[in-house]
Amino acid sequence: MELLWQTQALPNLFRGGKSVGDYYQGVVVDYLRADRAVFVNTECCIQLNEPNNPDSSGPHWFCDAVAIDFGSEPMPTMFLCEISYAEKLGALIDRLKKWSENWPGVRTALARDCKVPSGWPLRPWLFVPQGSIARLVGKLELMKGPDGLAAFNPRITPLECVQPWNYHSWDHQDCKTDKSKAGIPEAMRC
Repeated sequence: MELLWQTQALPNLFRGGKSVGDYYQGVVVDYLRADRAVFVNTECCIQLNEPNNPDSSGPHWFCDAVAIDFGSEPMPTMFLCEISYAEKLGALIDRLKKWSENWPGVRTALARDCKVPSGWPLRPWLFVPQGSIARLVGKLELMKGPDGLAAFNPRITPLECVQPWNYHSWDHQDCKTDKSKAGIPEAMRC
């Protein structure tokens, strides 16, 4: 069996019409679920407007996964998890920019459709190759919400950390993962 976990090879590999990255999404979801306090909803539709059909209602996104961490203090935190293995992260950066421009609407949509308390903290959680983190952090610093301030403070986890042999699958917590050498600012590690 080929090792499909080597992130530098991910963008170029295909199996049965799906890129290996599609399968890598499952690896990230397994990583999230390894923390017993985190509950995950994959391919969650975030629809800004209320009509039934998101294809005709206006801005909407299918988030790779929405995770709620009930172990967060002082209250549960909801994460919009996005996974990218692209070298330049173009699509991910575009999505984050749209979210930052519409952050109040994203929060409202999640409270309305996912029935999550509107007072819970909400953050993107980004899974990207370690070599792309500096570029991502630079782009995040330029993103502003409608009020001109940063709309959100994401958590970043290198894809290299989610490989199954790098953590205990029965009780893992991302905040205990050593990200100190990955170039991730302290505020974005946990």
